Amino acid sequence: MTEVAVVGFAQSPNVRETTGTTNGVEMLVPCFQELYDKLGITKSDIGFWCSGSSDYLAGRAFSFIAAVDAIGAVPPINESHVEMDAAWALYEAYLKILTGEVDTALVYGFGKSSAGRLRQVLSMQLDPYVVTPLWPDSLSIAGLQARAGLDAGKWTERSMAEVAARSLAAAQSNPNAQRSGPVDIDALLATEYVANPLRAHDCAPITDGAAAIVLAAGDRARELCERPAWISGIAHRIDTPNLGARDLTVSASTTAAARDATRGDVTGIDSAELYAPFSHQEFILREAIGLAADTEVNPSGGPLAGNPLFAGGLERIGHAANRIHSGQAGRVLAHATSGPALQQNLVAVMEGRDK
Repeated sequence: MTEVAVVGFAQSPNVRETTGTTNGVEMLVPCFQELYDKLGITKSDIGFWCSGSSDYLAGRAFSFIAAVDAIGAVPPINESHVEMDAAWALYEAYLKILTGEVDTALVYGFGKSSAGRLRQVLSMQLDPYVVTPLWPDSLSIAGLQARAGLDAGKWTERSMAEVAARSLAAAQSNPNAQRSGPVDIDALLATEYVANPLRAHDCAPITDGAAAIVLAAGDRARELCERPAWISGIAHRIDTPNLGARDLTVSASTTAAARDATRGDVTGIDSAELYAPFSHQEFILREAIGLAADTEVNPSGGPLAGNPLFAGGLERIGHAANRIHSGQAGRVLAHATSGPALQQNLVAVMEGRDK
């Protein structure tokens, strides 16, 4: 079977607001160039391109078509797109390579969340008949989930603040993080609620950003990268969109995806990048995946340090792969999510191998 690896990762700085257009071109061009330079390739060496973004977020139809300007018109390209986080674009590109049609793919995602009212925009992904007309915003839904876990004794407001503090401290080593630095937990708990029981530190910031990853097969991966991050498993699953029909304190879809991606073996995972845009969701994901207590979680700072929608999941895969590339880890796990309250989830496992 064809082996596929992540051989390169680049991202734009995570910032509160950019002055560029909503099609992401200004953020993507530097990412592409960084990958070309790092891997010693040109766009002619890429066999397949796949992107993830959202027309709702961009406020325009077929916004991803305009983003293709970042690639250039010549030579002609083989291109596809998913209307969701680019982690799912990576899944498509991974399958494309497995078919044997191409041996390289470049996956990218972008989101300019500052362009609109994010809490309102995200309501458009809810049930269009019985939920969206009520306009429950994303923070309120996450607040309901957090409250359910508090009432069930699964976490506390202090443990949520501890997740935020650890994430921001870890983000100090990430030059692209939007927010970082040491914080006092008691000071965090003294702040006002934004959606009870969530405070500002419990919620990922509004972020503009983009990210890109290069995948390669077999010997081509070994040519491009000294220590490729080989994808040993990847899977995604989805829960019902009916919020009242599932237990919001658990994530059955994450459990199912993780079981397939890890082949039932979660031992030996040195590091995990979890897409938990709210602090309490880290507890749900840890339990759903079955991570060991000593597994390093979100050494990049995670989404609490910067959350570019539709690129955030791809960033998790990229940061996890970088731990392999640098030799800091031998087996890593990356997670991406889409939809309200962890509705749809993707899990990827990557490994480094001695030559």
